[in-house]
Amino acid sequence: MKYKIEGLEELEKTLKELKNLPTKCVTRAARAGAKIVLAAAREKAPQGKTKNLRRGLRLKLEKSKTKGKRVYQISFSSKFNEFFVKVSKSGKRSYYPASQEFGFVTRSGGKVPGKRYLKSAASETGPQAAQEIIKTLSEEIDKLK
Repeated sequence: MKYKIEGLEELEKTLKELKNLPTKCVTRAARAGAKIVLAAAREKAPQGKTKNLRRGLRLKLEKSKTKGKRVYQISFSSKFNEFFVKVSKSGKRSYYPASQEFGFVTRSGGKVPGKRYLKSAASETGPQAAQEIIKTLSEEIDKLK
């Protein structure tokens, strides 16, 4: 039996072209998707009195040894550390954004559950972010042609 697959040569050519895709195209696509998740995380973040938690959220490009791989992490700006890092009288440091995400133990030993605003933002907007990544990457590829 022999099979002939139509368009296989074109597919192979396209895959070879994708290997040579400029990093800036992948970076733009990853950033476009990450911005959607960032906006949702800011919306879901606890407000507090000063809204510093929302204002302190930033996108940070992770370093990768893999060529063409781009991953953005939602992290907290170091400019807001004076608001985020709390030091108790005993000298113990705590990080406010982490305590809001994961919860904390009170002085009396009670547990306060976390709000999981980052996790829920990522899970709820994941499909939208993926669509935006695909759309942006397609546009970037079309610009190259």
